[in-house]
Amino acid sequence: MKPRILLVDDEPNVLSALRRQLREQYEVDVQSSPAEALKQLDRSKPYAAAVSDYRMPGMNGIEFLNELKTLSPDTTRLMLTGYADLDSAIRAVNDGNVFRFLTKPCEHDNLLQNVADAVRQYELVTAKRVLLEKTLKGSVDLLSEITAMVNPHAGERINRVRRYVRYFAEKKDIKDLWRYDIAAMLCQLGTLILPPGTLETLEQGEDLSPEQAQMWEMHPVIAQSLVTKLPRLQSIADMIAYQLKGFDGTGTPRDNLKEEDIPLGGRILKIALDYDMARQREENPQKAFLSMEKTIEEYDPELMYYLEGMLGVEARYAIRTVPLQELTPGMVLHQDVVSRQGALLVRKSLELTKDKIDRMHMFAEKVGIPETFTVLVPETAD
Repeated sequence: MKPRILLVDDEPNVLSALRRQLREQYEVDVQSSPAEALKQLDRSKPYAAAVSDYRMPGMNGIEFLNELKTLSPDTTRLMLTGYADLDSAIRAVNDGNVFRFLTKPCEHDNLLQNVADAVRQYELVTAKRVLLEKTLKGSVDLLSEITAMVNPHAGERINRVRRYVRYFAEKKDIKDLWRYDIAAMLCQLGTLILPPGTLETLEQGEDLSPEQAQMWEMHPVIAQSLVTKLPRLQSIADMIAYQLKGFDGTGTPRDNLKEEDIPLGGRILKIALDYDMARQREENPQKAFLSMEKTIEEYDPELMYYLEGMLGVEARYAIRTVPLQELTPGMVLHQDVVSRQGALLVRKSLELTKDKIDRMHMFAEKVGIPETFTVLVPETAD
């Protein structure tokens, strides 16, 4: 597939000439209006490079490339102008918006070489980001798996809470949902320090021993210190640190933060984790919600409103038994998946995705698993 290039110039003849020179090696789009070019950007199909004229009516090249940088930061930006304006060139490069500055008329070989350099720059930037994302995702998945292996109750809790956190984050119209999902995946990392049976004691509504209570208060800070060691996760570590902090300022960490000053991720984790704990104690969502209303001051009022709205969604899950071939993404395992030799392969409470279903097909072929599975199926509202 050819790299995609965007050419912006208010002179049709210039656009036609540039397109002829580049179309053999690139997929070229042209636009005579910088404002229209910005409107038609498709984030799912970013341009590798953009070449813009400098002097254009309405919006000059520096302004256009500055907007382009915001909307498509990985696209390499070049400026082409018939005015050898040194001040403009210096501004464009120093502002960080332009990779190369070319003057008209630009020789054919010089144009091709600079566009090729711009495409290579784009490929380097995107390859580095993909590598970092895969490394980060692998690290998060590993820590989550370790948590589930060492403390199965914590692993099951993570799987349940991720759905709640995703719901609240979507209701708040949060754009970087991945941060909140990672916070949910890693929020129980600190529970590895807890004495055996601590989570079970809490789920049963019983009091913790002084030792258990002290370590329970410590577990978010321990998770925070571990997550901070991963690159780019400081804000996520802060969310995790405040998962026990009440909206009224009670709880840990024992600082002066309260209400809106508490990180939003911490407020979301607090209500999601407490609701999950209440659901382990109560037989239906409504009773769990009512039990939380007794300490309503501990929760963000807006999130409590969204939680009440979620109760109907929770109630529309039906328990069904289906064969492997009928598993679909969105179903939630209601029981552990165990091999014929007794090895635990997939834990209950896990929301199924295509990748996880493919993995279960592999388990069925390689080690043997039950022919049917008990799952929670989201029912369509009437």
